[in-house]
Amino acid sequence: MRRKASLVLLACAVFCAALSPLLRWYAFPRLARIPANQYQDMVLEARGATLLDYGTMRAKKVSKVTIVQTLKGDVEAAKKIGRTAGRPVVVWDSLSYVQGPDGKMVSKVPERYIFDAHSQDPVHATGEMVDGDPVTRDGIEFKWPFLTQKRDYEYFDAQTRTTSPIHYEGTRTFRGLPVYYFEQTIPWTRVPMPKTMPVQGITPETVAKTGTTRWYTTVRRFWVEPVTGAPVYGEELHKEELRGGTLLGGRAKVTAFAGHVKMREDYIAHTVALVKQNRTLVLVLTSYAPWSLLGLGVLLLALSLVLEARARSPRGPAPRQPEESAPVSV
Repeated sequence: MRRKASLVLLACAVFCAALSPLLRWYAFPRLARIPANQYQDMVLEARGATLLDYGTMRAKKVSKVTIVQTLKGDVEAAKKIGRTAGRPVVVWDSLSYVQGPDGKMVSKVPERYIFDAHSQDPVHATGEMVDGDPVTRDGIEFKWPFLTQKRDYEYFDAQTRTTSPIHYEGTRTFRGLPVYYFEQTIPWTRVPMPKTMPVQGITPETVAKTGTTRWYTTVRRFWVEPVTGAPVYGEELHKEELRGGTLLGGRAKVTAFAGHVKMREDYIAHTVALVKQNRTLVLVLTSYAPWSLLGLGVLLLALSLVLEARARSPRGPAPRQPEESAPVSV
């Protein structure tokens, strides 16, 4: 009986030990994926910003500038591109909508971002663009990979349409979460005018005819939760200028926008709560369950060996039976 129980425990130990690495290295890449139908929005604000008044072509201080960013997954496009790429992909249609303190539109820039559902590596396909211009992204954008490492990453900048390093600057704590802090500086760079301008009749083509150009610089900061790779907070020190040409009336340059852009508080709280929930799910696949199964396997193996040892141990001598006394004759 002990030997049968030992064999059952041994089989269970082998099963747990085999399931542990399978869960981490086989199930995790297939289960931890960005959903193709994901939709999310984010509101950022720059209080006390400087904004260009296109009526007077003069920069002025305003109470705040609001940036609304939306991401919407295109499921059908993801399926089609995924079949061609031979792996699951996500297609995000994003829109960055900027409005002044009066609620009027300052600019809006659409993007189509295509990437691997698990690794977040860019996937190049027809339709990848920024503001209608075809692009070929290198590096990440919006999100870091699962199990983010303490190193620099290549990050795509939509304004310049270029990729440059975003630097790991250390580990910090944000709202009770351990996070990695990343920072990227984009030096002054000439960038295209937005296709949609805030004044009727002004287009990138009409601005180009005046000889006026648009320049941009930013310091980009992200606090990234490393297990999920999701930024829980982000901000930018953002500046834009118009330079030269007849549009500025002889001035060398004018500030189009300057401000410290930060996530709005209610969106910070929502993001942190969501990331905490997803962090637990990822840890179940990468740490909690694999290590628990491995520990259980070791325990079952030890119990199996104990039972086997007891089954094999020699039994003591059988107790002696009392001898029958011979009959006594008289």
